[in-house]
Amino acid sequence: MVNFEITAFRRKLIQFFTAILYNVWLPGFVNGKIYNGPLKGVCVPGLNCYSCPGALGSCPIGSLQDGLSFLRFRIPFYVIGTLTLFGIVFGRVVCGFLCPFGLIQEILYKIPSPKIKKSKYTRALSYLKYVILAVFVILLPIFLRRMSSAFCIYLCPVGILEGTFFLLPTNPYLAELLGSYFVIKLSILIIVILASIIHIRPFCRYICPLGAIYALFAKWSFLGVKIDTDKCNNCNKCIRICSFDIKKVGDSECIQCCECVKQCPKEAISFGIKY
Repeated sequence: MVNFEITAFRRKLIQFFTAILYNVWLPGFVNGKIYNGPLKGVCVPGLNCYSCPGALGSCPIGSLQDGLSFLRFRIPFYVIGTLTLFGIVFGRVVCGFLCPFGLIQEILYKIPSPKIKKSKYTRALSYLKYVILAVFVILLPIFLRRMSSAFCIYLCPVGILEGTFFLLPTNPYLAELLGSYFVIKLSILIIVILASIIHIRPFCRYICPLGAIYALFAKWSFLGVKIDTDKCNNCNKCIRICSFDIKKVGDSECIQCCECVKQCPKEAISFGIKY
């Protein structure tokens, strides 16, 4: 087993570097045009909008929806295979380290304010993201071709934040062209921003279908937090101090933030290759 020393500062550095790497196409920010080169056919691990003018790669959820909408003609082996590979290797490490929108929510949570902590209600609400995955990402694109981008159009606030806002200066009529979709998405974005100030990463916990996909691989992913059962005394401090709705370290709701590693009194928790 190989372990890595991950501090909060180092995780933030990785998050910032990843956000820059996903959106490094600087000409797009200048001319307001979306990059459509060969790299656009490659899915990045985290949720990053295809329409961001700096984005070199594609969002895996957008690609999955598009692929499933053509399921009657062909099976989207590439997208499914890519998501499976990311899931097996990283699991929800993607959520904790490689997702720009997760980073934005964490920064917003730093704003001083009353905070909503986890409870039995937040735990129950965490299952909503699986419903959104099933309905908006899988069922609607498969059975209604006109809904091939249902999640991106109706629910995902990342498109407004990373795409529309950066494109508006050079495309002033874009909001008018989007019509009611712009109002809906902007409203969702405002709600998520406000919720992120008082509650840690609400979009990731309750809405994000990509997090739901990676959660399915949490138990078997190669990289992540792990517990040395010989050292652990089952004090459950790791569960109590965790901001997320975990039942145990490394489960499907664990975003692998590694906060529990430094809090464990027995140094029984580590981050690295689990097998």
